[in-house]
Amino acid sequence: MPIVYKIDVLEALKEKGYSSYSLRKDKLLSESTIQALRNKKQISWDNLEKLCQLLKCQPSDLIEYVEEE
Repeated sequence: MPIVYKIDVLEALKEKGYSSYSLRKDKLLSESTIQALRNKKQISWDNLEKLCQLLKCQPSDLIEYVEEE
């Protein structure tokens, strides 16, 4: 997968005070999005935008392009 996460997104959210439970309960992220983050899978642009809002960061702080060999 050429686009990878630079950080552990769920850990970063936890440091900001968001648990998996609160993300689901407050409808900030769906269970499928949380599961995709756990498995380091790609998420939608809308969810990437929501993460940037919650973490107060830029997309480049979360993901990067890595060439496949």
